[in-house]
Amino acid sequence: VQLVESGGGLVQPGGSLRLSCAASGFTFSSYDMRWYRQAPGKERELVAAISSSSSSTTYADSVKGRFTISRDNARNTVYLQMNSLKLEDTAVYYCYAVRAFNSYWGQGTQVTVSS
Repeated sequence: VQLVESGGGLVQPGGSLRLSCAASGFTFSSYDMRWYRQAPGKERELVAAISSSSSSTTYADSVKGRFTISRDNARNTVYLQMNSLKLEDTAVYYCYAVRAFNSYWGQGTQVTVSS
């Protein structure tokens, strides 16, 4: 099983990034997917979630209206489009797959928002 995040980097405030998480080794289309983030010295927090069929999405209040989660089950990939980035969005972003009692984490990708 692998979850491989990509798309992180350094961006100025107000900029955009698109994170991708490519899944393999399990039935991606059966799993709900989530993006979490962890900033230095802080606990890991849920950023966004999407159901297996994309019928339902949820967002942390701090990112509502700025971030969009989506998935492509044909490509076994989940995305996080991040717009209007703020300094406080700086963190390591992780994707997470969950179904019943099974769950998997990616290794994370660094997002740094700085001027």
